[in-house]
Amino acid sequence: MKDLTKGSEGKLIFQFATPMILGNIFQLLYNIVDSIIVGNYIGKEALAAVGVSFPFIFALISFVVGISAGFTIIISQYFGAKDIDKILKTVDTMYIFLFFASIIVSSIGLIFTEKILLLMQVPVEVLPMAVDYLKIYLGGIIVFFGFFGTSAILRGLGDSKTPLYFMVISTITNIILDITLITYFNMGVQGVALATIISQGGAFITAILYLNKTHSIVRLTTWNLTFNKAIFQKSLKIGIPSGIQNTIVSVGMMALFGIVNTFGATTAAAYSVALRIDSLASLPAMNFSAALSTFVGQNIGANKIDRVKKGLVSTLLMTSTIVIIVMIAVIAFNQQLMSLFTNDAEVISIGAEYLIIISSFYLLFSTMFIFTGVMRGAGDTLMPMFFTLFALWFVRIPVALFLSKSIGVTGIWWATPTGWFFGMATSIIYYFTGRWKNKSVVKHTK
Repeated sequence: MKDLTKGSEGKLIFQFATPMILGNIFQLLYNIVDSIIVGNYIGKEALAAVGVSFPFIFALISFVVGISAGFTIIISQYFGAKDIDKILKTVDTMYIFLFFASIIVSSIGLIFTEKILLLMQVPVEVLPMAVDYLKIYLGGIIVFFGFFGTSAILRGLGDSKTPLYFMVISTITNIILDITLITYFNMGVQGVALATIISQGGAFITAILYLNKTHSIVRLTTWNLTFNKAIFQKSLKIGIPSGIQNTIVSVGMMALFGIVNTFGATTAAAYSVALRIDSLASLPAMNFSAALSTFVGQNIGANKIDRVKKGLVSTLLMTSTIVIIVMIAVIAFNQQLMSLFTNDAEVISIGAEYLIIISSFYLLFSTMFIFTGVMRGAGDTLMPMFFTLFALWFVRIPVALFLSKSIGVTGIWWATPTGWFFGMATSIIYYFTGRWKNKSVVKHTK
């Protein structure tokens, strides 16, 4: 556990964000290794099948992930206020919520898999493999929620290192299983899904066994968990806007994939690969934003609002420097990055064009995320939801639809930075109104 209410703001945020970035790099390696092995050993149709599955998976889990963010914010604020009893109640309540949520999400996903993929206009040669992949993945979603919940709780307590260790174990296991199930047992995309579920389940069980023996707060047992209605209601109040925002984004990504899919399996495969690379490049901004949220939560809980602005400025400087370096690297090596996943020249060409356009505007994306990170840490998740709704559904998707008909698939790529610009502008304007300061769970007398 780490107290973020004392010491150099920039140094604390950097130290907290670094394990998160490394952990999420390993998390993305799940998807990247899956795509590399699938693209090179099975083919571009299988590569497209795995790629189009992720927006559907994210759409199913996004609302639950958003609600969980409410728990994490509450934990960070109670930790800042040093209220251990309420932290323990929040941890128990979160685990109970995630258990029942996993059952609901898995059931809904298994029932509607094929219908949703058809709505996404998934190419006919890709559809059967996508269905096979999703049915196995969704059948084991409970272990994903378990591991995700444990990591989120630890981050709320200022511990970003422990989740990293277990993510490393999980990723290595996933790589070994991918190679074994695909190349030796010829299980195809079913092997990819099974490898992911087994490795995540192993990491979750290992983490719980370790934490039950070593941690003073995070303990998971099946016989003495208690559900706290008041804390759950607080988490819903904070988490529902984030859940809606995540759902808006995920459904929007499905809509964008639907537009891309009209251009055929080759374009869908290129987009799938490029998104993997793009997600990796976006990690610094997303994780510094998450680190800043925990920093803001703890400092607001400790009634140290003056440290929030200093943390914001430091985070902006750090992320801008990193993002510029990443942008230059992606532009310089776009084709080499694409060729890691496939040797199909057309797939490489389409994906390389996407990367050049998108990476040129990473600074807009990172700035938007950092400002919304302050708001979420303060418990103000409603306004970022509206900003996301506006930028995605009123800017990005209409622009993508319009430009795809006039200039082709390149128009879909240009719609992304257009949406980022409006999202960044609205976030900055709202931050300077200062209204987010009044949303804290922990109330202080002035």
